[in-house]
Amino acid sequence: MIRTVLISKYIHIQGQFVRALSCGNIVVSVGNKEFEGRPLSALPKSSSHEMLAVS
Repeated sequence: MIRTVLISKYIHIQGQFVRALSCGNIVVSVGNKEFEGRPLSALPKSSSHEMLAVS
């Protein structure tokens, strides 16, 4: 499953979900590297914004 994590205020990383940590963070894998961060939750359904991903 692809997940997005917040690494800092301006940096988001999207990658393959690896594991959840007890502190609430998750780890994602991108290539041969793993990144830990806060999971980015989905936008509320009442939001008029759309999020698109380009690869």
